[in-house]
Amino acid sequence: MNQEKKTVLVVDDEGDVRLIIKTLLNKQGYMVDEAENGEEALRKLSSTQYDLMILDIMMPDVDGFDVLDKANTAPPVIMLTAKLDINSVCGAYQRGATVYIPKPFDHNFLVDVANYIIGDISSEERSRIERTRFNQSGWVKV
Repeated sequence: MNQEKKTVLVVDDEGDVRLIIKTLLNKQGYMVDEAENGEEALRKLSSTQYDLMILDIMMPDVDGFDVLDKANTAPPVIMLTAKLDINSVCGAYQRGATVYIPKPFDHNFLVDVANYIIGDISSEERSRIERTRFNQSGWVKV
């Protein structure tokens, strides 16, 4: 297993959501950085290389779509949002999102998706996630 810690940027205007995600991912051994809005996310993306970004859509001023549109480079992106309309889902994928997860979200599901995308996990764990998560609501295989 790789000993270098993977870094995740969590972008959400709700502090409670950021805290929950940070706690979950820290327990998995990930380093977590936070941004409370899109402007802060763009600043951090311009100066730091992340392995994964978890991004809300609905934020004041610079929303999640703007972040995806304006970022020069972005890591794989998990869109984690309460917006469930087809235009938002399609818009996220068109802008490069890897996975779209609706809020409220299952904590274990989010951890599985993050581990699948960037985790140093065994082939057995990868197979377990594929068997149990690929066909459940919220996971879109791309």
